[in-house]
Amino acid sequence: MSACSSSWQLPDQIADVLPSEARHIEELRRQFLDTARSYGYELVMPPLLEHLESLLTGTGEALDLQTFKLVDQLSGRTLGLRADTTPQVARIDAHLLNRSGVARLCYCGPVLHTRADRPHATREPLQFGAEIYGHAGLEADLEVQLLALEGLRAAGVTELAVDMADVRIVSSLLKGATISASTLALIHAALAAKDASELDSLTAHLNGGISSAAREGLKALLQLYGDNKVLAEAEKILPPAPGVRDALQNLKWLASHVGDVKVSFDLADLSGYAYYSGTRFAIYGQGAELARGGRYDEVGAVFGRNRPAVGFSLDLKELVRVLPPRPLKAAICAPWGEDAGLRAAITRLRVGGETVACVLPGHEHKVNEFDCDRELVKAAGQWLVQPLKKAA
Repeated sequence: MSACSSSWQLPDQIADVLPSEARHIEELRRQFLDTARSYGYELVMPPLLEHLESLLTGTGEALDLQTFKLVDQLSGRTLGLRADTTPQVARIDAHLLNRSGVARLCYCGPVLHTRADRPHATREPLQFGAEIYGHAGLEADLEVQLLALEGLRAAGVTELAVDMADVRIVSSLLKGATISASTLALIHAALAAKDASELDSLTAHLNGGISSAAREGLKALLQLYGDNKVLAEAEKILPPAPGVRDALQNLKWLASHVGDVKVSFDLADLSGYAYYSGTRFAIYGQGAELARGGRYDEVGAVFGRNRPAVGFSLDLKELVRVLPPRPLKAAICAPWGEDAGLRAAITRLRVGGETVACVLPGHEHKVNEFDCDRELVKAAGQWLVQPLKKAA
C-alpha cells in the first residue's frame, strides 16, 4: 500500500470525532464543569506532557505501562504524555496552590494511553475529574459521589447504580505480612477473579505470616458482594480488626447518605488498589461503568505534601457513546448578501444566542449538523425571522 493511500488512516483505537458527536461531547463538558463549579470546584488546566518522573512518581507500575514516553529535544530529558490527570492536580495542590484549608479542583482534558483499558475503548479519553484536598472526613467522600451522580443525571443517564468497596479491609487482613509488590498484585487479581485456590496458594507462605483468621477472612471476601446485607454479613464473619470495622462502618454511612440510587458492594473488588487508600466506588448506568473514584490520601506525598484527597473521573467520549444522540441544533437559514440591513440582522441574532447559517451562493442545501427550522427573509423593507417553508 502506498503512503498516499494510507495517509488518512489513524492509529488503532484512535478516532476522529465528527460534528454531532463533538457537539454532544462539548455540551457534556460544559455541563460537568458548570455542575462542579456550582459545588465550589475551581478549574485547573495541567499540561499534556511533563517530565516523566513527575507524572509517574508514586503512581505504580500500571500507570507507567499506560504512559507514552518521548525525549525532550530542548533538555534531553524523558517526558511523558499524561495517562491520568490526578498526579498533576496533586502537584498543583502541593506546590502551586499550597493552601492550608480545603481545595476543590476540577479539570477536563485529553489523556493518552499506550493501550486501551477495556475492549472497544479509545486510547485518547477526554477525562473529566473533580477532587477535594485537605479533608479526611467522609463528608468529602460523599460530596464527590453526589457530584458525579448529579453530573451523570444531568447528562441523561438513567438507572444509576453505585458499587463500593474499601481497600483498607484487605490491607488490614494482610497486616504483619511482608509482601512484595508482585505478590500483592497477584493477591488482588485472585480476589477480583474470585479464585479461591489461587488465593490459598498465594497466602499460604507469606513472609511474616498472617493469622488463620485473616486467611479465612480473605477467602470470605470472595463471597461478600451484593446489597446492604453484605455489610452485615461481613461484620459477622470478618476478623474484628480495627481497620476492617472502620471500613465497614464507613461504607454503611456512605450508602445511607448517597440518596435515591441503587447501592451494591463487592469487598473483593479493589480496582486501582495501588492508587486508593480507603473507600473506592464505581458508578454504572446505561449498562456500562461510567465513573470511578475514591480516596487516595497518599497521592500528594511524593510532592512533599501528604494530605487527604478524594475524587473521581470519567471519560466523556465513553459517556457520549452510551447516551442517545442529541437532535440536530435548531438554526436560522439566511441568504448570503452584502446588504447592510441583512448583515446587521444576522449579527443581532448571533449576539442573541441564535445559530445563523448563511447559505453561500450555489450551496443552497441544508447543512446536516443544523436543523434550519426558520429563515431570514426580507418583508416590507425589513429582515424578519419566519418559519422555514418546507419543500413540498
